[in-house]
Amino acid sequence: MIFSLRMIAMLVLVGSVILQPAVTKAAEQVDIQSQAAILVDAESGKVLYGKHPDDALPAASMTKMMTEYLVWEAVETEGNGINWDTTTQISDYPYSISANSNFSGIGLRQNVDYTVRDLYDAMAIYSDNATTIALAELIAGSEGEFVRMMNAKAEEMGMDKYKFVNATGLNNAHLGDHYPEGTQADDMNLMSPMSTALLAHRLITDYPEALDVSSVPEKKFDGQLMINWNWMLDHDSVNFKQFNYKGIDGLKTGFTEQAGNCFAGTALRDGRRLISVVMNADTKEQRFVDTKELLDYGYNNFKMEEVIAAGYQLEDQKSAPVAKGKEDTVKIGTGEDFMPLPIQKGDKENYTVSYQFDKKLLNDDGELTAPLKKGQEIGTAELVYNGESLGNVLPENDTMTVPLVAQETVEKSNWFMLMLGSIGDFFSGLYSTVKGWF
Repeated sequence: MIFSLRMIAMLVLVGSVILQPAVTKAAEQVDIQSQAAILVDAESGKVLYGKHPDDALPAASMTKMMTEYLVWEAVETEGNGINWDTTTQISDYPYSISANSNFSGIGLRQNVDYTVRDLYDAMAIYSDNATTIALAELIAGSEGEFVRMMNAKAEEMGMDKYKFVNATGLNNAHLGDHYPEGTQADDMNLMSPMSTALLAHRLITDYPEALDVSSVPEKKFDGQLMINWNWMLDHDSVNFKQFNYKGIDGLKTGFTEQAGNCFAGTALRDGRRLISVVMNADTKEQRFVDTKELLDYGYNNFKMEEVIAAGYQLEDQKSAPVAKGKEDTVKIGTGEDFMPLPIQKGDKENYTVSYQFDKKLLNDDGELTAPLKKGQEIGTAELVYNGESLGNVLPENDTMTVPLVAQETVEKSNWFMLMLGSIGDFFSGLYSTVKGWF
């Protein structure tokens, strides 16, 4: 993150902003000033609000969430020789970034052993750029190799609109001749709000302990006080109280001239976690005003509900035909509950299901073949939303399915009845053929 004001001036500016009281608003009344934004239910991945959610924009220090993810992965992976107590020293490259007063930094020293834990805290709490580069070099050997890891992990996660060119979120132009190999001097990190929300979701889902760090309002590093740039946390300073938001515990701010002011936020209230992203706000304050607007909208207008329960049957398809059974049909329905979803008032009626039978269980006439056992899976039931969907941030939840099962047992008919049925079918077919001659 780049300094644009000295801390004293910043605090004076913060004190002059007054937030409006929270009110319940319909979707079309959400007033987001940032260029792009998204609000996501963390449990299901359902998008609750979107403003240009698929536009790839400069991501600034929100980029560091990917670096954080790879640090956690390196620490949690056995046998790679890296843990929270591993120490490293600062090379000339990150030292030059730390010594540059234009960048946010805590003033690293060379020839000093820093632990991975201390470097991570400085990155996650204070958005320090030099410690971020030092971690990238420790994990991958060079920032260029680390960037390749970042892009590979983004693809693995299913992120769509993104481009990682360095570990920090600074523009490559800020790095002088040190920009990572394999990238261009004028490159910058890009992410869409949708991809940023997915990255945030993966970070706090795969490594929930990351929230223990991102929720720290302030901490000392090498004798220096680091103040978290997330002003929505419960800071001691009265200047930040106006921004405090109950339940917020992360996640990452960002700023460059091209990116404007960005913030990926997350809050947990009454067991419900929401993830918000705002990009290219005009001011540091506006990114938090917009985040509050989004979170209030999500908590005030959506209620977690069970949409379709186990045993649900379509009115016009409560049974399926059965061949070679003691019964000609079998009752069918959903074998499990669908995941609870955040639902707006009156929107539950827009959900239904569609059946897909397992073709391997059907004969040439499209019939299930006996015997069938109660609870036997015979296909899948897919959740269908008939309203205007904003999509899902999680690729695996783009399509939600549960097993379609037989709700009763149908035994195979005995050989005599099967023989009579075959004879009946033969004469029925013969009659149809003879009738066709005349």
